[in-house]
Amino acid sequence: MKTSIAIVDDSSENRYFLADQMRYSDEITVVFTARHGIDFLEQMKELPKAQHPQVVLMDIEMPQMKGTETVKYARQIYPDLKFLMLTVFDDDDMIFEAIKNGASGYLLKDEKTSTIIDHIQQLLEMGGAPMSPSIARKALSLLSRSQLSETAVRENIPEVLSERECDVLKLVVEGKDYKAIAEKLFLSTHTIRKHIANIYEKLHVSSKAQVINLALRGSWFKEPGH
Repeated sequence: MKTSIAIVDDSSENRYFLADQMRYSDEITVVFTARHGIDFLEQMKELPKAQHPQVVLMDIEMPQMKGTETVKYARQIYPDLKFLMLTVFDDDDMIFEAIKNGASGYLLKDEKTSTIIDHIQQLLEMGGAPMSPSIARKALSLLSRSQLSETAVRENIPEVLSERECDVLKLVVEGKDYKAIAEKLFLSTHTIRKHIANIYEKLHVSSKAQVINLALRGSWFKEPGH
């Protein structure tokens, strides 16, 4: 079954290009495109629930209603929707606002279409927080503001996880995506997905944002000499 998506961007050129690229994939179907947040919300109202997209690729800076505001409002009406911010901006405040308002991930527009599709699949399969590597690095300090339990931070996490799971987690913290981790460790992406699922279960978290935050706050991966 194909994954259904919507694309929201005020640039018609960007909308049409991305929609065309997505339609070449056997894994994705584009339900509709919208030129700004209000247009997106109006089109959603017209669709039966069974035809709602599973994931929305959302631009940030748009007229009438910017992407972060749209996500905040739409999440209240459509709690099952996943929002993946797709933008040229890597500003700290925008990243934080997007995450705070309920965005499930944050990618830069210069990512390859195949990478975007892979992140969409990761989002649905793992419920994680896809981020471009540069965004992940910027987000690390922001994620420390998350409201998470202190319990896991006080535990000796390296003993909870296997040696291989620690290797995988370290690369996740560095901002690597599934494919990059698989290549680095000479494993399949399927195996990496299983390791990450085990990590989430053992640490009692449900997203990349939470697990990175725990690793940082617990200082599990200190640089030599620190």
